[in-house]
Amino acid sequence: MATDNPVESLQEEATCPICLEYFKDPVIIDCGHNFCRACIAQCWEGSNTDVSCPQCRETVQQGNLRPNRRLANVVEIAKRLSLQAAKGAGEERVCGEHQETLKLFCEEDQTSVCVVCHLSRDHRDHRVVPIKEAAQEYKEKLQGALGPLRKELEEVLALTSKEEKKTTEWQSKVKNKREMIAGEFNKLHSLLREEEQLLLQSLEEEERETLQRLRENVTKLSQQSSCLHQLITEIEEKCQQPVVELLNDVKSTLSRSENVKLQEPEAVSTDLKNVYKISLDMREALQRFVVDVTLDPDTANPKLVLSEDRKRVRHGDKRQDLPDNPERFDRYAIVLGAEGFAGGRRYWEVEVGDKIGWDLGVCRESVRRKGKFTHKNYWRLILKDREYSACTSPSTPLPVSIRPSRVGIFLDYEAGEVSFYNVTDRSHLFTFTGTFSGTLRPYFCPGVNAGGTNVAPLIICPVPVQAGGNLGPCH
Repeated sequence: MATDNPVESLQEEATCPICLEYFKDPVIIDCGHNFCRACIAQCWEGSNTDVSCPQCRETVQQGNLRPNRRLANVVEIAKRLSLQAAKGAGEERVCGEHQETLKLFCEEDQTSVCVVCHLSRDHRDHRVVPIKEAAQEYKEKLQGALGPLRKELEEVLALTSKEEKKTTEWQSKVKNKREMIAGEFNKLHSLLREEEQLLLQSLEEEERETLQRLRENVTKLSQQSSCLHQLITEIEEKCQQPVVELLNDVKSTLSRSENVKLQEPEAVSTDLKNVYKISLDMREALQRFVVDVTLDPDTANPKLVLSEDRKRVRHGDKRQDLPDNPERFDRYAIVLGAEGFAGGRRYWEVEVGDKIGWDLGVCRESVRRKGKFTHKNYWRLILKDREYSACTSPSTPLPVSIRPSRVGIFLDYEAGEVSFYNVTDRSHLFTFTGTFSGTLRPYFCPGVNAGGTNVAPLIICPVPVQAGGNLGPCH
């Protein structure tokens, strides 16, 4: 059938009507039709009389076969044009060795072959299938590999997002911790500048090391993401390729897709090491602000027992018969310090020992003493159920690695700060910030006895002989 394509028309003219392949050693018979010498010989084999043309059925002489050299030349031209056209179209549809159309695919050698290649010694015993059938089969396999790869990519992207979020949260923690350290050292910079630099350096080293590990995780995950993107793109492009190129090295592509394994990121803790302790040296740094605090018996709840020197307080077994004066707390086991502070800086320490519950801090002198009270106008640190917390709203849990047997309280009235320190390991526990007005009083609550497990008293530590200084006004 004639076509509008000159190259295809030429190919038809160069094709044997018996084998439907390019002429091989073309011969012309009496009627003028052309055939491969081997094809016509096989067609007439076994006949001793005159034979007919396979194409037009005209009777011809069997032995009158004349070589058609011009047609042989045309065949060669048709083969070259066909190869050139195929290459120009981006396909290798013609066997480079035999100039035959690649119609088969050898499963063993994973290559496209022509009919002549299939009959050759190299492929004769191999399993071959039609090239389109093979292409469809491998295309389905490639498309099947895309699903798991895309799932792997989603997991990598999710992990990347998670690691990036951890990095941001980690940097925020470091920022908050840095601000806390800087704030503490601003109060004590004259004595603690060297200590501040050492702590910030230690924090910076931990930040750098942890961020490096986190970023390495992100980098590795990004590399996996890039490789998966590349492999997915390669497979998607391969699925769109012509059959020959699609089948080229297709098993290697599938093998790489099947061998993709998600590398989980290294587990990196983003909890700060609890080593950023402000080594004041606390006593030496704050001694000049120490004030001699004593307990005010007129404020003590009737269940509290005070020592004669008014330096110790514990929870008693029964309610004492005491005057119900206006200053006394009647519902909660609270006692205030006798000294009131309306300005300046004050520091005192309280021995808490091994008690399992206590409540310490500062409050306004004007707080309500009778009945239930609110947490407003109190700045307190609490130990309850073996957990430490600052009485903010909501409360702030405090991680404590070494339990304090002694707690230091520093009031800076003008700065609006009440700071708590673990004297045992010389670390900062918490700082309240605000604006003060009126008179403030030290606040003590030894906690309930808890069946005899919390009977020990709170003890106000004695003032060193060398203590004292510019303490500011005192009420």
